[in-house]
Amino acid sequence: MLHLDYAVIVEGKYDKITLSSVIDAVIIPTNGFKIFRDKEKLEIIKYYARKNGIIILTDSDSAGFKIRNYLKGTIKDGKIINIYAPDIFGREKRKTSASKEGKLGIEGMTQSLLLELFNNAGVVTSERNSSGNPVTRIDLYETGLTGRENSSMKRKIILKALKLPELLTTAGMLEIINTMMTRDEFMTFAESVLSVRKDS
Repeated sequence: MLHLDYAVIVEGKYDKITLSSVIDAVIIPTNGFKIFRDKEKLEIIKYYARKNGIIILTDSDSAGFKIRNYLKGTIKDGKIINIYAPDIFGREKRKTSASKEGKLGIEGMTQSLLLELFNNAGVVTSERNSSGNPVTRIDLYETGLTGRENSSMKRKIILKALKLPELLTTAGMLEIINTMMTRDEFMTFAESVLSVRKDS
């Protein structure tokens, strides 16, 4: 089990139950869209953001991104780390049907995948990208991921290879890449993934 000083923000109680078997940390469920009206819980989240920092780990569907973006826009002070779950299609065991977009929520993720997500975010091990040479928007342009023909398609290829959701914005993609690898590692990775795709 991983011990974290950060508080982890998830959507629901079943997400909390799943995460509780993987991490030792304060886990706060937003109870879905209720967080938009729950001023008391929002203040608690803001407190943890200022005190130790928070990790936002919502589902990778549009509802999850709406909650994530609301929190990012509302919390002005403190540290926020975003961890993004990959797009995995399926149905949680307790449900009779899949979600509207057909994607598994956090509660449906395996323990090994959740551990991988936290490790990749650099919140468990030492910071991955401490060289002071981060990946920039210029690097994304040079690798054809922005401002070029087929950039959108190439970003989806990279996101899929990194097990990140396709709904991730360019800014969000840049943020999470810089917690996963150095600039040199990213440039090599992008070249490798995109050249394989071109050849296949």
